[in-house]
Amino acid sequence: MNTQQETIKNSLGKWEETKVKKTLNRFPERKEQFTLDTDEEVKRLYTPLDVNVDYEQELGYPGQYPFTRGVQPTMYRGKLWTMRMYAGFATAEESNERYKYLIEQGSKGLSVAFDLPTQLGYDSDENICKGEVGKVGVAIDSLGDMEVLFKDIPLDKVSTSMTINAPSSVLLAMYIAVAKKQGVSVDKLRGTIQNDILKEYVARGTYIFPVQPSMRLTTDIFEYCSKELPNWNTISISGYHIREAGANAIQEVAFTLANGIAYVNAAINAGLDVDDFAPRLSFFFASHNNLLEEVSKFRAARRLWAKIMKERFNATNPKSCMLKFHTQTAGSTLTAQQPDNNIMRVTMQALAAVLGGTQSLHTNSRDEALSLPTEDSVTIALRTQQIIGEESGICETIDPLAGSYYVESLTDQIEKEAMKIIENIDSMGGSPKAIENGYIQEVIMKSAYKYQQKIENKEKIIVGVNKYTSQEQEIKGLLKVDEVAEKTQISKLSKFKQSRDNEKTTAALEKLRNACNTNDNMMPYIIEAVESYATLGEICKVMREEFGEYVQGDVF
Repeated sequence: MNTQQETIKNSLGKWEETKVKKTLNRFPERKEQFTLDTDEEVKRLYTPLDVNVDYEQELGYPGQYPFTRGVQPTMYRGKLWTMRMYAGFATAEESNERYKYLIEQGSKGLSVAFDLPTQLGYDSDENICKGEVGKVGVAIDSLGDMEVLFKDIPLDKVSTSMTINAPSSVLLAMYIAVAKKQGVSVDKLRGTIQNDILKEYVARGTYIFPVQPSMRLTTDIFEYCSKELPNWNTISISGYHIREAGANAIQEVAFTLANGIAYVNAAINAGLDVDDFAPRLSFFFASHNNLLEEVSKFRAARRLWAKIMKERFNATNPKSCMLKFHTQTAGSTLTAQQPDNNIMRVTMQALAAVLGGTQSLHTNSRDEALSLPTEDSVTIALRTQQIIGEESGICETIDPLAGSYYVESLTDQIEKEAMKIIENIDSMGGSPKAIENGYIQEVIMKSAYKYQQKIENKEKIIVGVNKYTSQEQEIKGLLKVDEVAEKTQISKLSKFKQSRDNEKTTAALEKLRNACNTNDNMMPYIIEAVESYATLGEICKVMREEFGEYVQGDVF
């Protein structure tokens, strides 16, 4: 401890014994202990004694390793983050109209929500899909639907994110086929396919195939896009759904980066060079209500991933070490009670994402705890981002909270604790093994249970839910998906199947079946099947028959 630290330590002790003690005798603090959701104690005051950071090695400058302060040298002084509004419902026609509306309102990127049958690789006419078609997203059965979805939206002018996982190769193939039909060169396509199957096994449940063939499909996309779609982000390694399932901030970082390590290992084992695919990896995080914890989380994740890529995988391309991420405000924090309160929650969460250096952001709408968002609600959500970007002043300088004793201390703490979890997962043989033995699922479940207990015991206040409640009137004007949409989609699918060249379709599906039993990259075969007008369900049925289906084991 140097002389300055000794001086601070002594003066801090004196302050606590005189000023603080006297104040506490008159005005006790609100509770005995202040903690984060991780149960880590939040100290009354942070000073230089809490920060031991080598600026050059641990912080550095934006656009330089270890990227703690941002992945671009000028960040938002150059351009603002991509304002992406997650949307999709009912039919492709209706979703297309919503996309055009969002673009007119200033959205710079599209983020496609698919319905549950699409996410699970079923066509809308399957019996298992009854009542779910078009409900939580748009129904996409065929290339014909994809063409309608992006009608009059030039794919070389817009960045598109698609939240799809198990059948992601099929939806990407459809997107490529639409681009070709528009006359757009595929090397001009920009966007992201979520393509993160590991988090489906632990947090979300929309898996189809067992782990190994699923990882094969994922790495096939890496390889194909590295050659054909150089501007496409081949995966969005998702902590968002892990957090929504109940993980805390440290666990979100740890499990997300552990999954990232598994994907990098799988790609290298498939014969890919790390610097050929790693620059196109991207991440997806949640942003919750504790603003300073979330800012610190984003900074810690960026630094930790840079170290992992450089030290573990010997990446030499600086872009391979950049953690570029999309953020979505936290759907699990939205309340059905007093839904207008959600506007403030979303604002805080969006602010945290921007202060943390996100590359892309979706803001949830106030009514999403009750229904799909109305146009009015989604406009408020988009305007929230625009006001932060244009009016708040926080985009004028880079990483404005850097140097805060609390933020730097918390950044270090999150990085260290997340690394301990990653090392524990390493000792089990990596993320897939930790998923198979139920470790990750168990940790998330325990965290979720503990958080709910805090709410029920009023240790955690949720305004309008367990404090400041009021008698509320029925909410009117919510968006409802017309039941006719399902019948319309099934009728359209029937006509599509009748109008195609079935011999050509059958031949393409047979080629795909044979490819499943080789080491060939699957993408060219899937693209051929799509362009031969095979449906999503038909393509996934072939792969189900050849790869099998994943069955979730019990986790206690």
